[in-house]
Amino acid sequence: MTTPDTRRPRSASDILRIALRRNVGAMVWGTVLMGLYQAGETAFPIALGLIVEHTMQDRSTGSLALSIGSLALIITTVSLSWRFGMRILQKANTTEAHRWRVRVADCGLQPVARDVDLKSGEVLTIATEDADQTADIVEVVPLLVSSLVAVLVATVALGLADLRLGVLVIVGTVAILSVLSVMSKRIGSSTREQQARVARAGAKVADLITGLRPLHGFGGNHAAFLSYRKVSTEARHQAIVVARANGAYAGVATALNATLAAAVTLTAGWLAFNGRITIGELVMAVGLAQFIMEPLKMFSDMPKYVMMAHASAERMALVLAAPAVATPGPELPAAGGDLEIDCVRYGALRGLKFRVHAGEFVAVAVYQPRAAADLASVLAVKVAPDAYEGVVRLGGQDIAGLSVDAVREHMLVNPYEGEIFAGTLRTNIDPSGTSRTVPEAVEASMLTDVVALHSGGLDHGVRDRGANLSGGQRQRLSLARALAADSDVLVLHDPTTAVDAVTEQLIARNVAKLRRGRTTVVITSSPSLLDAADRVLVLDDGVVTAEDSHRNLLATDEDYRRAVAR
Repeated sequence: MTTPDTRRPRSASDILRIALRRNVGAMVWGTVLMGLYQAGETAFPIALGLIVEHTMQDRSTGSLALSIGSLALIITTVSLSWRFGMRILQKANTTEAHRWRVRVADCGLQPVARDVDLKSGEVLTIATEDADQTADIVEVVPLLVSSLVAVLVATVALGLADLRLGVLVIVGTVAILSVLSVMSKRIGSSTREQQARVARAGAKVADLITGLRPLHGFGGNHAAFLSYRKVSTEARHQAIVVARANGAYAGVATALNATLAAAVTLTAGWLAFNGRITIGELVMAVGLAQFIMEPLKMFSDMPKYVMMAHASAERMALVLAAPAVATPGPELPAAGGDLEIDCVRYGALRGLKFRVHAGEFVAVAVYQPRAAADLASVLAVKVAPDAYEGVVRLGGQDIAGLSVDAVREHMLVNPYEGEIFAGTLRTNIDPSGTSRTVPEAVEASMLTDVVALHSGGLDHGVRDRGANLSGGQRQRLSLARALAADSDVLVLHDPTTAVDAVTEQLIARNVAKLRRGRTTVVITSSPSLLDAADRVLVLDDGVVTAEDSHRNLLATDEDYRRAVAR
């Protein structure tokens, strides 16, 4: 049975309900303590009024000591309740934000991409800023209730002094909230748009960083800069809109609260002048008029934060409620099985059909780069099985009926642009720390010179995206990681395009040796890798047009010779 915490939220309201439900305990204690804090704050001017009233009648030392003790007790209560109440609420807030960050990240990292029109940079913003703002609801509700406690205590105290003062506070509070609730809706919609624009700008930055070298290559720097400046300017303009709305909200809230405080003070003064209330009640009313501004400000700010939390929850729902492109199957593939592509039609693939037997080393020479990318995407399970025609079988089983995680445990597809992470050479080669073939993988990928070049060896630091490595070093590091995984079926997509011919020949020989007896597919146009393969499949216009050894194809196929000869 699906619990409220684990079921998939479908809307912003679902997300907020889940956040509130699983923090009930912390919110109750936080509400009690913050309510005690607000009650203590409000009790201070009430106590002062009572002290003035009784001191005028009884001027004894005992009464003075009792008054001082009462004020000390109130101050202590206010201090401790604030300290522990905010500690509980902020811990719950931080924990809840972490839960949503993990949940959004989990959706973004699903083995099969989710059907949502968001780039990775936008998902990152949702997993950070939107998760934080959504979790604020855990803190907002107790503060809202505690502020209401302060307003009610002040209303009752003023009403007991004179009914008109109590009615004035009630009417003023309702009027203030009515005005601010209208303004908070505008802030919510503006914030939602701001988050979307900031996310798009972040996604654009990520795309530019990834493609910086190609942009330099064909002189697209200026066009890329103009593109980013456009989305960045839009984000800046929207941020200004939100800032103005927040400024207007804060200004109106302060002005209205001050107006109500002034109205209470003047009314109390008029009542005291006419003898309707005592001097002690006047002191209490003036004090409450000043103290009530803080809870009123907090109370009037809450609609804004509720709308901001709701706006961020709506953006999180875009990711969390999006259905997965494919539902993983329950079965497991057979270990050491073969790989079969049966009449697959997808993108540039036009009914592609071939089979790689278990333990075979096969190279696929693809004349069109788009077809190579589409083949790699299908094998990497980045494309849902129902998004293409035909069948991909692993160990004789259709991958549509297999667990995606299990498929990736048995078949690893190393992408053309393998991501390099901040850390060390070792953590990039063996992220899990469980591989037993790291030395062999380093040697086979010809990464030994990089290791030997630095005193730290495999513990040499690597910057994010491999910024302190050359293109060839990054590619060899990615290849070493793929080889260290030691999977039953390994698919490599152009693993040596950034290395020199001599190194490429050594890598081809080493990979063939290391992977002997293991199923290996290399999508490449490298003569060295083609020559090292047991057989070569020629893929032209989305179908296999020839099949033989590299040397036989060179001797018999003119198109092949022109495509791969260097």
